[in-house]
Amino acid sequence: MNKQFKDFHFAEGELLLINKPYHWTSFDVVGKIRNSFKPLKLKVGHAGTLDPLATGLLIVCTGKSTKKIDEYQAQEKEYTGTMILGATTSSYDLETEVDNTFSFDHLNPDQINANCSQFIGEIDQYPPAHSAIKVDGERLYEKARRGETIELKTRKVTITEFEITRIELPEVDFRVVCSKGTYIRSLVHDFGKSLNNGAYLSKLRRTRSGDFQIDDAYEVMELVNHIRQLKEQGSLV
Repeated sequence: MNKQFKDFHFAEGELLLINKPYHWTSFDVVGKIRNSFKPLKLKVGHAGTLDPLATGLLIVCTGKSTKKIDEYQAQEKEYTGTMILGATTSSYDLETEVDNTFSFDHLNPDQINANCSQFIGEIDQYPPAHSAIKVDGERLYEKARRGETIELKTRKVTITEFEITRIELPEVDFRVVCSKGTYIRSLVHDFGKSLNNGAYLSKLRRTRSGDFQIDDAYEVMELVNHIRQLKEQGSLV
């Protein structure tokens, strides 16, 4: 994104806005930034996981700013994405193969747009079986990959805004503003189900977290290369 670099004080504590690349885990981003500081040992953590197949805003904290991670993580999030109507997958996204298909010939734009309203407000949501939530000390996705069936519990989340921005069936683009802990994959799955159909997530991008915007984010390697330059200059602090 070719952002101007400010004077960083990584050890004292920085909040870094990163554009997470496709197929990277949130931990990959943290690890890449942490390794760029070596041999300087710095605390580095992120405030709010993004799935590997999602892109967009990841807040990364260094030094003393890691103490504020919970505060940043609790903030409202905004996402844009694309769902595919007429089919489902067990992971609710592209990670697994299509397991069911449905005809969407009977669906029209008015129905699809109107369907958003029932998801506005506080709702009960099941997390996807393929998620990072821990059950008995193990990630759900690890159990799911072994074919284990887990009884999932609902959690309350809040959807502040949910709108459809493009319909070219089977593709439907949307924008969502939601609370911490909301699974957009689950929202899309439930959206398809409520139309007596199916849907899975094919694209997701986090565009905002609290007051922080994706437009102000750095590319990972752009920042990493800058940190390496600071080390070479002996000005990394």
